[in-house]
Amino acid sequence: MCGICGWVDFERDLLGERATAQAMTDTMACRGPDDQGLWMAPHAAIGHRRLAIIDLPGGRQPMVADEDGREPAVLTYSGEVYNYRELRAELAARGHRFRTQSDTEVVLRAYVEWGEDLAARLNGMYAFAVWDAEREELLLVRDRMGIKPLYYYPTAHGVLFGSEPKAILANPLAHRVLDADGLRELVAFVKTPEHGIFKGMYEVRPGQLIRVNRDGCSKRRYWQLESHEHQDDVDSTVKTVRDLLEDIVHRQLISDVPLCALLSGGLDSSTITALAARGLADQDLGRVRSFAVDFAGYTEHFKPDATRSTPDAPYVHEVAEHVAAEHTDIVLDSRELMNPAVRAAVLRARDLPIGIGDMDSSLYLLFKAIRGHSTVALSGESADEVFGGYRWFHDPAAVSAGTFPWFIGGLTDRLGVEQLFKEDLERTLDVTGYQDTSYRQAMAEVPELPGETGHERRMREISYLHLTRFVQILLDRKDRMSMAVGLEVRVPFCDHRLVEYVFNAPWAMKTFDGREKSLLRAAAADLLPESVLQRVKSPYPATQDPAYEQALREEARALVERDTPCAQLLDLDKARALIDRPVGDSSSLAARASLERLLQLDAWLREYRVHLAL
Repeated sequence: MCGICGWVDFERDLLGERATAQAMTDTMACRGPDDQGLWMAPHAAIGHRRLAIIDLPGGRQPMVADEDGREPAVLTYSGEVYNYRELRAELAARGHRFRTQSDTEVVLRAYVEWGEDLAARLNGMYAFAVWDAEREELLLVRDRMGIKPLYYYPTAHGVLFGSEPKAILANPLAHRVLDADGLRELVAFVKTPEHGIFKGMYEVRPGQLIRVNRDGCSKRRYWQLESHEHQDDVDSTVKTVRDLLEDIVHRQLISDVPLCALLSGGLDSSTITALAARGLADQDLGRVRSFAVDFAGYTEHFKPDATRSTPDAPYVHEVAEHVAAEHTDIVLDSRELMNPAVRAAVLRARDLPIGIGDMDSSLYLLFKAIRGHSTVALSGESADEVFGGYRWFHDPAAVSAGTFPWFIGGLTDRLGVEQLFKEDLERTLDVTGYQDTSYRQAMAEVPELPGETGHERRMREISYLHLTRFVQILLDRKDRMSMAVGLEVRVPFCDHRLVEYVFNAPWAMKTFDGREKSLLRAAAADLLPESVLQRVKSPYPATQDPAYEQALREEARALVERDTPCAQLLDLDKARALIDRPVGDSSSLAARASLERLLQLDAWLREYRVHLAL
């Protein structure tokens, strides 16, 4: 896992621009605290910051291919390729010689052998750039599910790129402009593919290649979801899911640094933790380490709400004991969540005001604490998107609505800030219209299965929306909060083989036991305590401390009384009415999310010196 960046310009001699290229590279230090490198040529500057995971002494980057004195290609790479050992053997059989044991060199040699077709051979999470020195061409590649981020910014004579926007913004050629379309994307909760928020900036789409040469930029999808007839019965499907999960977790245990599991006591993370425990035991590598987040007094004073019926801690401890994990609870209190330095670090990690308040801050603090013990963590993220776990998958009103199903039930209303904008700005933005356009674009992409109709067809559409839109929101959050502290988080449920297989299983099979995530529950039946197998899904926890919400209100009250960039967007009467609402005995995410987004938007406009072009 690392941070990558670069600058290609076909008209400028970049050898004289080392300071700017170094500044771009330095912004990625959080993603790569262990080492750095910068490779320069007349028309390309390639930067890298390294988080050393595999082959600690041998995987330095940027890595240059050596072909009998020629240097045809240079690679800067972030991520992990889990089938690199098989690819290495195949390339060695084709005559390639290796100087290291790293997966980085395997990706580089694979480019020399197969060119851009290498992408279809990779299994993993990755974002990388290859400068082909002989063709004078840049290739940008992102993994199939978009686990690792990659942004680019076309210029008059080339391109800037980076793992995060901050790398691009360090170059004076990139302008910090937010237009109306960028503001719509910020508040709409839709995650439009390729949209980079900043005007002129783009995100490489999951499963996409970008080629940049003197003729400009061209794009190609090397992977996307396809619909196929599912041939297996329920028992065979459950067995295949289990076999895939065992293989996936086994591959993702490869690490030359300490590894752990993130454990919430739910079905998803518990399954990954149990499989990791077995995999480590089979290899004589000891017990699995596990970590969970908790809040001081949360379990004792927990109050059920619309999305959380039980606290995590009792289930976490039961699973940890069941799999003999070496477990640690990371217990946070509201003072840590309210710490201005923590919230500023979260914004810097995000680069954008799209966070989820204390759920981001607590995740950042959890990962920071884990980083003191481990460098790699396995996560249960994305199982809900793959197996159909969210409550709205099973809500007829959400399923039948002609919009993204997560909009039903008020989720986006609770996370929104646009209802506080001035009336004329609200009309200009027309966020509802923007969401509708985004929904119709997504629906037009859904691969049809001939003969599939009715509810089965609709649930294929719902699954597609989650696997290409909703999951990106959560993967972005997980990546930014973890890489801000130099922790690599792996997501086994995003293995493209599992995603493809389960996507094509009929919805009736995915719910064959009358519950959500039937296939996963059955596949994990012998791994977990019965209480966890039967537990109703509970999202990532959020604090219920009213003191936290009160502090937010006081900060927001001060904001609306000042002449700030954000205040200029607001209907101040609406904002004051929200701020002045009474705080209850227990605070909820719904009650404070708009305040969180308001404060974050204001901080972002100021600290990132964003120019509004609305």
